[in-house]
Amino acid sequence: MAGRALLPRGEGDIAFAGDTSAPGCRQHVGNADAATPHILKDSAMNENQPPVPLRGPSRSAERAPAPDLARGMMLLLIALANTPLYLWASAHSLSSNHPAGEGTLDNAVSAVLIVIADLRVYPMFAFLFGYGIVQLYLRQQAAGVSEADARALLRRRNLLLIAFGAAHALLLWYGDIIGAYGLVGLILVALFLRRSDRTLLTWAGIGTGLLTLGALLSVAGAVFLSGAEGGGASSASSPGADADFLMAPIAEENPLWAAVLRIATWPTVVIGQGLLTLAVPTAIVLAFWAARRRILEEPWHHLPLLRRTAVVGIAVGWLGPVPNALIHLGLITVPEAAVWVFSIVQLATGLVGGIGYVALFGLIGARLRGRPLGRFGTAVSAVGKRSMSCYIGQSVLCAPILSAWGLGLGAHLGSASMALFAVGVWLATLAFAVLLERAGKRGPAEVALRRLAYRRTTADPAGAGPTTR
Repeated sequence: MAGRALLPRGEGDIAFAGDTSAPGCRQHVGNADAATPHILKDSAMNENQPPVPLRGPSRSAERAPAPDLARGMMLLLIALANTPLYLWASAHSLSSNHPAGEGTLDNAVSAVLIVIADLRVYPMFAFLFGYGIVQLYLRQQAAGVSEADARALLRRRNLLLIAFGAAHALLLWYGDIIGAYGLVGLILVALFLRRSDRTLLTWAGIGTGLLTLGALLSVAGAVFLSGAEGGGASSASSPGADADFLMAPIAEENPLWAAVLRIATWPTVVIGQGLLTLAVPTAIVLAFWAARRRILEEPWHHLPLLRRTAVVGIAVGWLGPVPNALIHLGLITVPEAAVWVFSIVQLATGLVGGIGYVALFGLIGARLRGRPLGRFGTAVSAVGKRSMSCYIGQSVLCAPILSAWGLGLGAHLGSASMALFAVGVWLATLAFAVLLERAGKRGPAEVALRRLAYRRTTADPAGAGPTTR
């Protein structure tokens, strides 16, 4: 089937993104809508063919290095961004998740994390998640799976991610992002999976525009409030109600009540991070477009785009949080009523920064073409292949040790020592992933997700599971 030969064969089958393959054939596209007809054509062919079982997971030789390296390294930044919330005995600032009024070294560490990590990593993972959705769908289409079965697989996976996220929040970490990705994926697959490239780019532009407009309006509002108040305390010395709300599940000493607080807080996190901030859905819609062009599988065909995106994205992503970091360091002072503006600016520039990170790893993937990853690269890639297991593993290593309902170590650490703890947690997950890689095993969360998602299809009434061809 000529139309099918043009389709990618990567599969997205872990929480944050997907397996991405490097097949011999490249999808040729000549204009903004060129990718979509291949999907529609293949779907029409499938309707007239006998049912085909679901295509199984990608083999290691089929995977492109860039997405795995990106996920593996960004999990380090996720650990660094999440662990400050475990400093439950400290008063946190109004404008960030970091403690206020610490010493020079602790404040410096917090300022660096505000610039490079806070609200930058989740949009980056959202992009890879959306990229993996399209890879999974096109992989099934290329194998001849029916449109109904391919979309049903996506629907089951996203519903399962919501369930996995709820369990993660109940047992360990209320800030879980897995459920948010599942919810947004469920909605966006229904609305955008088969839309034209022009439509995808239009809506990605609308999302970016709304975030930019929100940042500009917030700056204008902050200027107005600053003039009205005429001065005030900086956020670095002013804890707020939002910080107390976020700290409550971690600072609670009763394990059962802490679990209740976590699961009660989690829906707010899912809806807030997944939908209301606009960064996650915008990144996913843009990823739908990028995946059709195989930008991460074949980055050497997109070097000018990747270079521009990496330079501009990272520059904007790092410059946007600078005022917030300066406030945290006490170098500038703004009225308390206006400090919220920096969180809005950080969110808007975080989307751009996250996409810049993706582009940077695309360039790294292009440079590694035909070369071995090396020992460290192979280890980081092993983490990326098991990103959901390693993400949950971070909570397993953090929550019982740092929370008040556990050993309570978070009460005795500062931002600098917590950053060292976060690095240690990431290294532990790296060692775990390397052991699994050497044993030829997938992560436990990935295995569970696949077994539940790849249920019977119209071609597999006995429920024998996915094929491995």
